[in-house]
Amino acid sequence: MKTKLILVLSFITSLSLAHEGVELGPNGGRILEFSKNETMHGEVTVKGDKFHIAVLDKDMKAVAMDKQTLTATTGDRSAPQKLAVEKDAKGFLVPLVKAGEWLILQFKNASGEKAITARLEYNTAICEECKNAEWLCKCKPAAEKK
Repeated sequence: MKTKLILVLSFITSLSLAHEGVELGPNGGRILEFSKNETMHGEVTVKGDKFHIAVLDKDMKAVAMDKQTLTATTGDRSAPQKLAVEKDAKGFLVPLVKAGEWLILQFKNASGEKAITARLEYNTAICEECKNAEWLCKCKPAAEKK
């Protein structure tokens, strides 16, 4: 029993100390995949009290907003909370979630298509190495540094 407890605690500690090492987009935001073949991306930035999700093509260029749709949820899996999503000429606006919560996005490029799900943990802790919030950490994971 003690061995299992030690293993679980070690695993949790390693997760809390790990860097995100995420892909950043042309506007300094976090890139999420909105397609299975990397032809459509979402770049998540924070403006005021909202996430702005710009829709980008495979070359990281802005996509004209037309028939794309996005749904956003947060909260506990047993009681998810649907978030209001606004659409503008550059993408989508979604209210900020609390620090440490997950933002679950379901993107459709056109009606009738299957939704692509992307997840983002809004980890606002500051990385000691790059001084960015962990959800925007530029550092490579320890495994890639060696």
